[in-house]
Amino acid sequence: MLLLSREQTRRVLFVLVAFHILIISASNYLVQLPFTILGLHTTWGAFSFPFVYLATDLTVRIFGQQAARSIIFKAMLPALLISYVMGVLFQQGSLQSLSALAELNSFVFRIAFASFAAYLIGQLMDIKVFAKLREAKQWWVAPAASTVIGNLVDTLVFFSIAFYASTDTFMAANWPEIALVDYAFKLAISVGLFLPAYGQLLRVLELRIIKQPEQQNVYSEALK
Repeated sequence: MLLLSREQTRRVLFVLVAFHILIISASNYLVQLPFTILGLHTTWGAFSFPFVYLATDLTVRIFGQQAARSIIFKAMLPALLISYVMGVLFQQGSLQSLSALAELNSFVFRIAFASFAAYLIGQLMDIKVFAKLREAKQWWVAPAASTVIGNLVDTLVFFSIAFYASTDTFMAANWPEIALVDYAFKLAISVGLFLPAYGQLLRVLELRIIKQPEQQNVYSEALK
């Protein structure tokens, strides 16, 4: 069994922050790439963003709410900046010149800001719901409920801010349908694939990490 030292805990939390930034940045790029499946419009971002909820729920379960909130607050500003830069340089899947960064791209900025707002609100909602239900007898209740509610809030906030009356005529006309399909895909992926994966990871982590009072103090100190 493994007891994490303060330094090891810092490293784990650093990796989680980096993971959040990576997934958010990738998702903000992929959401610019719509495609059609079974006659329904969606984006590739629907397949990447659920990874964030898996990481957040495991963080709350193992380290507690404080650590999860700390990760969100540390990840959101770098993710906003990286998302904007990536969105400008690779707008609509085409590589642009560095000179594109010299002017504000309002379309990409809306996407980055929408992601910033949706990530903050959706993740905090996810943490709150998960924390309320984490003591349920069945381990899957908390991650399932938090994923359903968190993804719903995230999807509504993101698509309404990013694409309502957008300069992209396709997204402006189809964002409600894309948001609905996007949410459906997120739920299917999260519940069908990530929830079983969460259960397996949880068993492994709980076998290796002893959550004693002094260990919780180490977690708290590592966040400072």
